[in-house]
Amino acid sequence: MFSVPQFVTDKLDKEDDVSTYVQHLNALYSDFEYRFEDILTMVIPPWIINPYRDIEETNVIQEELTELRTNEELKVQFKNGYQKFWLQNNIPVSYPVLWNIARKCLIFFPSLYLVERGFSAVTNLLTKKKKQTGHH
Repeated sequence: MFSVPQFVTDKLDKEDDVSTYVQHLNALYSDFEYRFEDILTMVIPPWIINPYRDIEETNVIQEELTELRTNEELKVQFKNGYQKFWLQNNIPVSYPVLWNIARKCLIFFPSLYLVERGFSAVTNLLTKKKKQTGHH
């Protein structure tokens, strides 16, 4: 009787493993696409990433961008990265139109995280409260 060599069965097992991994990764990818569709389709204006590039915008935005670009103190701060740049305390006050647009792009991820943490904390509190009062 002919038996299949061990290295052949090992290879077949590894191919099955790879197929399982590929299926799992494809399922994860589909899940991420569904859950984060709004983020994946979000359009971030180029001036948020670099407000010092020459970009044509609407009049109100262009006016504030021009004012921002001429502020030499802010230009120095931009070297620390665009996230830190937009999160400076004086940006919302000095450039409210730009801030109103930029904040939506910058605060999205922490907001989701904080909401999830909030729900988790409430669930934990309710669970502890039920245990203390004897309700199960």
